[in-house]
Amino acid sequence: MTAPTRQTAAEAGPGGRRVVLSIDAMGGDRGPGPVVAGCDRSARKNPDLGFILHGPEDELRALVAKRKTLRGRCEIRNAEGVVSMHDKPSQVMRNGKGTSMWSALEAVRAGEAAVAVSCGNTGALMALSMIRLRKLPGVNRPAIGVLWPSRNTQGFNVMLDVGADIRADAHDLFQYALMGASYARNGLQVDPPRIGLLNVGTEEHKGRQELREAHDLIRDHAQTGRYEFVGFVEGGDIPGNRADVIVTDGFTGNVALKTGEGTASLIGDFLKQAFQYTPLSKLAALLALPSLRRLQKRIDPRRVNGGVFLGLNGTVVKSHGSADEMAVSAAVKLAFKLANAGFNQKVAAHIAAAAQVAEQAREDEAQGQGATTGEHK
Repeated sequence: MTAPTRQTAAEAGPGGRRVVLSIDAMGGDRGPGPVVAGCDRSARKNPDLGFILHGPEDELRALVAKRKTLRGRCEIRNAEGVVSMHDKPSQVMRNGKGTSMWSALEAVRAGEAAVAVSCGNTGALMALSMIRLRKLPGVNRPAIGVLWPSRNTQGFNVMLDVGADIRADAHDLFQYALMGASYARNGLQVDPPRIGLLNVGTEEHKGRQELREAHDLIRDHAQTGRYEFVGFVEGGDIPGNRADVIVTDGFTGNVALKTGEGTASLIGDFLKQAFQYTPLSKLAALLALPSLRRLQKRIDPRRVNGGVFLGLNGTVVKSHGSADEMAVSAAVKLAFKLANAGFNQKVAAHIAAAAQVAEQAREDEAQGQGATTGEHK
């Protein structure tokens, strides 16, 4: 099979100019097979998608050759190195240049692709993303935003941060609110989105000092940020319908995310055990099968696979490491949707506004401290 040229992936599809995604084909636990299959699954549904696949050329070429839909819509970039799940981010930062992950980010950095998608090591991907793509001006700490199944009309809430950085001060949380609002608008078509700040209670006097400061910042700039602030929310509101965006620090968000995934798995195991307990319960399982399948589809994490790295000069979607074909396709679909909406440009505009707010707040604080010092002289 003749190697596609760089122009091939970017040629116009039936719906207009093709949106090119940069895919790290080697980062997942299952190897490149499900990644290529997931790209093919998305390509069959969307003629405006093109791909740059990064990994060992011979291996990827053999996989792509079996997928008719990808012919003429997929370029392969040879990258022999692979970032494993056990590699430390510091090691990858020093020695990751020849890897598929590095190559995938380079395509976004060079403007050849709109979004990078990887199933690889989260810490390494964030570290390389900050090196190659850089943070947006005014961003102190990038965040990872995920979609969480909820009772809301759209079926999902946005939660951030879920692990990019375990710390966050008041201005970081304010920036997360702005980024999350933009994600909800462009990823879930919710306008205006409702923002909730995660705390141990809904009363305004509760929580750490940085949470109370963030509460006031987010509340005071709701109009300019084009969102509705509902105040503090609790853990039970994460899958609820009180807010569309849940803002928290990366430590709390990651614990909540892993707890939710573990609980969903536990409930699934309990249901299987309950329906296999007696012959009568097995019969009940057969009668309930259509309802159980609807429930499984509703809570299937593969349908919302993909955490978005927010606050960078480029969009990166982090797929789950164990993603199968369906899950990779969901991450690709999310990446296409965000690219088509001009998501990163809109986030950049909101962050620029947040940076101005933060700078003004620091100046006001410095002036207040100066006045206090003058009074004591």
